[in-house]
Amino acid sequence: MRAGLPEPIIAAPVPVRHGVVLHPDLSYPELRIAIEYEGEEHRLDPRRWHDDIARRRALEAVGWVVIRVTMADLRAPEQFLADLRETRRRRIGDAMPR
Repeated sequence: MRAGLPEPIIAAPVPVRHGVVLHPDLSYPELRIAIEYEGEEHRLDPRRWHDDIARRRALEAVGWVVIRVTMADLRAPEQFLADLRETRRRRIGDAMPR
């Protein structure tokens, strides 16, 4: 929000398939954008890493864009914020009536 972006929703429910509901770390549900934080433990635990990949696939299968963020992205957020702004811009453009 300090970067001028709207406040994302924390852990919003996203139905994906067969009654499964995922809760992305942060999201803009109206634009179907999920922001998932990937801590070091995600990379070091093979099961968690596999689960993260499955979550991303499930979200993308129902039309969501998933932006993965690491601590390095948060320490120097310029690229992450630029990617998020561009993704929001594209999604807002896609939602405009033609």
